[in-house]
Amino acid sequence: MRIRISHEAAFDYAPPARSVIHLLRLTPRSFEAQHVLRWRVSSDADGVLRQREDSLGNVTHTFSHQGPVESVRLVAEGEVETFNTIGVVRGAVELLPEDIYLRASPLAEANGALRDFASAAIGANAAPLQRLHALMEAIQPAMALEPMSASANAPAAEAFAMRRGSAADIAHIFIACARWLSIPARFVAGYYLADADADADPSYAWAEAYVEGLGWVAFDAASDQCADERYVRVAIGFDALGAAPMRGGRTGGGGETLAIKVIATPAGGAGQSQRQG
Repeated sequence: MRIRISHEAAFDYAPPARSVIHLLRLTPRSFEAQHVLRWRVSSDADGVLRQREDSLGNVTHTFSHQGPVESVRLVAEGEVETFNTIGVVRGAVELLPEDIYLRASPLAEANGALRDFASAAIGANAAPLQRLHALMEAIQPAMALEPMSASANAPAAEAFAMRRGSAADIAHIFIACARWLSIPARFVAGYYLADADADADPSYAWAEAYVEGLGWVAFDAASDQCADERYVRVAIGFDALGAAPMRGGRTGGGGETLAIKVIATPAGGAGQSQRQG
């Protein structure tokens, strides 16, 4: 499947800021499940845009602008060809050993309730892959998916207590439980092309867990499925903080307003997922 993506962020500052800086993780990389055909990150402001690679292998761009800044528009857009590998991630850039993803992180740490839930979910399953599928199947009915949930990026234990959350919240629950089961797991930020739903938010999140002998496998506990050709993988992190599509700051000035528009469309043009906000 070929998917066209446009991710636009428009910042306005009133009064103008003295300087701004933004870190972007908006550039996907090619691997077995996806081939980046074309991709471009740009800005309408006369600033400096530098591309780098972070410690996890994510492609990042840093945009900085000195001097009075009234507005900045940052755009990432391109086309990716995707393939269904039943969630198995092969050929991706891996800079760190798998076991480092056993480390707890602020948004993905299991408390007593999550440990009890994970134990009940896996039952008598001994094999890691079976445990992960059982965990995913148990999370989906236990959590109500609210894409615009106010709990977004809440700690896993907090989102689990409320029994509702965003795709990122649900990914954190899966990751926290998997790590407690001694299975390396990490957060993935990317895009998801929903089926014939023009109101769906294509900005999405899921998890990857490491299975010995198989490698990394992508689990979407919010939808109870492994990633297929509708998913575009962009960035990984220990949790959402390390894979955030955009983070930044400013000096001087007054208020800041942000408008985001994300569109994902099949290359054939039939239907699209879109989010504005």
